[in-house]
Order: sequence, then C-alpha cells, then structure tokens
Amino acid sequence: MIEKDIVCEAGLEHNFLEEIYSLPGGAEIKKCIQCGTCTGSCPTSYVMDYGPRKIFSLIRAGFRDEVLNSNTIWFCSSCYTCTVRCPKEIKITDVMYALKRLAIKEGRTKGRKTAVLSQTFVSMVNKYGRNHETELMVRYILKAEFFNALKFVTQGWNLLSNGRLPFKPHRIKHINEIRKILKKVDELGEI
Repeated sequence: MIEKDIVCEAGLEHNFLEEIYSLPGGAEIKKCIQCGTCTGSCPTSYVMDYGPRKIFSLIRAGFRDEVLNSNTIWFCSSCYTCTVRCPKEIKITDVMYALKRLAIKEGRTKGRKTAVLSQTFVSMVNKYGRNHETELMVRYILKAEFFNALKFVTQGWNLLSNGRLPFKPHRIKHINEIRKILKKVDELGEI
C-alpha cells in the first residue's frame, strides 16, 4: 500500500502555474488535453516519479514542491518522442528544460546525480568548447559518487590505458565565440 501525505488547498501554490507560463515554452501547458500520449511514448517514464502528463497535471494544480523535487525532469532524456507524438504539438521537452532551470535556480538539485552530470557537462563545454570525457568523469565521480569512487578506478584505468579516455583536453578554436553563444543561451533561459 502506498501512503501519500494529504495536501490541503492552502498548501498549494496557485501562482505556480502562472510562473511556469512565463518560462520559455511554459505557456504550452495550456494546450495539454491530458491524453497521456507523452507518458506512453516516453522511454524513461518507468524510472520517473511522475510521467510528463502527471507533471503537467501537478503544475496546473499548484504542486510546486512535487514537480520541482521529482526525478521526472532529470530523467527526461530529451529524445523528443513526446513532442513528436503530442496531438497538440506541445514542446514537452522544452517545458522539462524550463523546469530543470527553475529547480537549479531554487537550489533543488542537492543529491541529484543527473543534475550534477548536466551541470558538469555544461561547465566542460564552457571551459573547452567541447566535452573532455576524463575530466567530466572525474568531476562527476568526486561530486556525485565520492564514497563510491574506488569502484570506478579499474574501469577508468582500463579506458585510459586503452586510449579510450584522452588524458589531455582538446580546446576548440575560437572558444570565446562558443562562450558568447552559451552566455546568450543562458541569458535567454535555454540552458
């Protein structure tokens, strides 16, 4: 039997829906007919707390904490299957990105390994203009898997010794142009 806390209407945030509408892609939620095609199409819905349909329903009802603390937004793999199949052509993946940004802004990423990976990846691209797999792996493990770091030593050494992980990072040419693009994207709220 699943036990859920009962939430009174006074505990809901009625301005949450309007806040989501103001985010890039957020107003698309108005078009949702709750058909469930997005959740039925989602290849990662089986590991999510709530499927995309339920997330939209929770947003409409004002369940801010449930939405922003759920693992759903972090397990979205950005495959766009939900967006392609949505009968109302809602860009669901864009809404998930907006929710991720809001969760990061509110500091709701503590303990989220997927959030650590995402933020570490973006910092790698900003630093080198591309991903540096070795540094990404080391930084991720130190942040998200610190107490399990020894489990990764053998795998890391095998990859490194077989030339599968470059030791030295490669920077792209004109990295400042990439940084300008990333800065603009960040200002627009797209990262």
